[in-house]
Amino acid sequence: MYKGAKRDPKNYRVFVVISRQALIDTTFSSVICAPVYSNYEGAATQIPIGINEGLKHDSAIYCDELMSLSKTQLTDYVGQLDGEKLLALKGSLLAALELQEIE
Repeated sequence: MYKGAKRDPKNYRVFVVISRQALIDTTFSSVICAPVYSNYEGAATQIPIGINEGLKHDSAIYCDELMSLSKTQLTDYVGQLDGEKLLALKGSLLAALELQEIE
């Protein structure tokens, strides 16, 4: 997770980078991110996160608001998601994009 500047009421917002590592490691200038907001409404497309993930307070990842951000906008590393949260993120992305998991 990284802080990044965005046209947003807040000067900085935390984002979770969703792009695959192979893309992140290239010279491609942008990555797909999900914003983190301080409220959690319990939707299937939201994942609650907080202090254990490096934040100052309870928040949620919003998978319905995916956006492409320039890598240069991602300024400060905040933390990372553990295996359980990564599985929750996968499920929320599948729900947000209405994709079915291939078995």
